[in-house]
Amino acid sequence: MSTMSKEENHQLSDLPEFLQDNDIVQEFKDLVLSLPREKGWLASYLHQYQGFWHTTRQIQGVLSCQKYFKSLDNDVILVSTPKSGTTWLKAIIFSLVNRSTFPDTKHNHPLITTNPHVLVPFLELNLYLTSKSKLVIPDLSSIRKATLDSASLFSTHLPYVSLPDSVKTSPCKLVYLCRNPKDVFVSLWHFTNRLKPESWAKNTMEESFEKFCNGVSLSGPFWDHSLGYWKVSLASPEKVLFLNYDEMKKEPFFHVKKLAEFLGFPFSLQEEANGDVSRILELCSFDNLSNLLVNKNGKQPSGEENKTFFRRGEVGDWMNYLTPEMAKKLDSLVEQKLHGSGLKF
Repeated sequence: MSTMSKEENHQLSDLPEFLQDNDIVQEFKDLVLSLPREKGWLASYLHQYQGFWHTTRQIQGVLSCQKYFKSLDNDVILVSTPKSGTTWLKAIIFSLVNRSTFPDTKHNHPLITTNPHVLVPFLELNLYLTSKSKLVIPDLSSIRKATLDSASLFSTHLPYVSLPDSVKTSPCKLVYLCRNPKDVFVSLWHFTNRLKPESWAKNTMEESFEKFCNGVSLSGPFWDHSLGYWKVSLASPEKVLFLNYDEMKKEPFFHVKKLAEFLGFPFSLQEEANGDVSRILELCSFDNLSNLLVNKNGKQPSGEENKTFFRRGEVGDWMNYLTPEMAKKLDSLVEQKLHGSGLKF
């Protein structure tokens, strides 16, 4: 007779919302149950849909978002794979497009009291995510009404192939952030282990690495996700801005100005002279954001502690964890997958 794991033995009601993945809404039940699945990093399973992997709970948000989200022309959607610098980019873009509304970055700025993931919500992970087997279609009018003179900001981990049709066909803009896959893996490994209850077994580095190399990770395969947006950015540079986290960390001033121009909110010479770019970068720095009370003590609506989204944020942290053999294997794999595309890490 099989025994239940500690994870399976938990009462569903005892788990935070982000770990509750047993209920499937009727509208999507047949499809979800028909998809290929593998053991998850955090939730029980990852399901493969349109070539990419999602948790049971999240894939319902993917399906709902695809069916019901209608993009408008002034929407801006931030895209990334998990642990690629998403929190940082959300803070920067929110501050950038709302700088005339919130010019004071020291005292009355929303980022001081609100986590970036609340200010720039995920489509499939927040707005269109089902709750307790009920499909709820969000009313986005309040978000868009509050940004009539600015841009409506959303985010997603969806691969390009899975975006709602309206996003692909409308003039809305996409900002894609990628990161060195070795750092992405290490950060994802830490992140999923930190979210696990203390009584649960942690993911081993070796097992997680094999999953990542096989493409079985949140929104993975990593290389297919990045390559999809890279190709669109080359074909339609007015639609997709492709950014690299490592390069942004090296030259943040240059890339924030580039980002502002792409979004249609360029900095004037007077703003630059006044230090507006530097103030935004200071507000959104890892040290500043991670030490704010809201990010040290607060929680997401679904239960994740805000501090789990702030670990180190450093370029090259993978060197503290991966063996030379692991690094060589992942480098070789990524080079093979991206060969001929012009995209390199």
